[in-house]
Amino acid sequence: METFAFSKTMNNTTRSSFVLIAAVVAAGFAFAAPRVNAQSAPPAGTDRIAVKLDDPSRPALVKASLINGGITVKGYEGTEVIVEARTRSQQEEERSPAPGGMKRLSILRTGLSVEEDNNEVRIGTDSHMRAIDLTISVPLHTSLTLRAINDGDIVVTDVDGELDVNNTNGTVTLKNVSGGCVAHALNGRVLVTFVKVNSQKPMAFSSLNGDIDVTFPADLKASLTIRSDRGDVFSDFDVQLQAAAPQQTVEDGKGKGGKYRVKIDKTVHGTINGGGQEIQLTNFQGAIYIRKAGSGR
Repeated sequence: METFAFSKTMNNTTRSSFVLIAAVVAAGFAFAAPRVNAQSAPPAGTDRIAVKLDDPSRPALVKASLINGGITVKGYEGTEVIVEARTRSQQEEERSPAPGGMKRLSILRTGLSVEEDNNEVRIGTDSHMRAIDLTISVPLHTSLTLRAINDGDIVVTDVDGELDVNNTNGTVTLKNVSGGCVAHALNGRVLVTFVKVNSQKPMAFSSLNGDIDVTFPADLKASLTIRSDRGDVFSDFDVQLQAAAPQQTVEDGKGKGGKYRVKIDKTVHGTINGGGQEIQLTNFQGAIYIRKAGSGR
């Protein structure tokens, strides 16, 4: 999967972009920028920015990346991208005790930055050690590229678009989503519930140390590629597994003084409702659940 490089510097001489650094919004200060709507003062430790899109009639693309913290995205009936960043309180984080006779000073700045250019919104923070949680409200028709590394989950609800989600040390939960999806959780569960799928887009779901649980519409037509090294695969669809011989990879180096090696791929192929869009499910140490909407759990 392609890693989203959020820190790429943008060329201001060729792109009409703007950057808003919300370092003091928690104190009730509002930036005088033409695309930012004034908001009531958020709670202490929370920064909030509302961004107008260049063309609200077109779908947006929102990219968010965090080193520490979680990302929550919610679709709503609106035309702006509203971003809230919250610093976790001391009670929520493990802290060493203060030295004798001293008091800890709470650092509540998030270092939130938001950049918009031609309906593409990039979101991040310059807080790399302290956990920051992002809550993002987006128009219903929005594509997302989300990345998180430590100490947080990624949750997306009620969004219709192309979703590219990657979490290294947390779970990925996508609820009531539509469109296409690539979702990966290295050390966590992947849980996805589709309202509607884009049948023209291939999709992929993967995890190293967690279950993969995906619910599709009952009329899904798909060609499946499944691999699970140390977990079982379950489905309430009528999955027709291909009876073809497993694919072999031959490496013949004997003529060059090397070894002769044959490897048989453990991947299984199958179809749902006669086949259709390509869907790949790959797991190492966890189960795979391919669910049909309306079948119950």
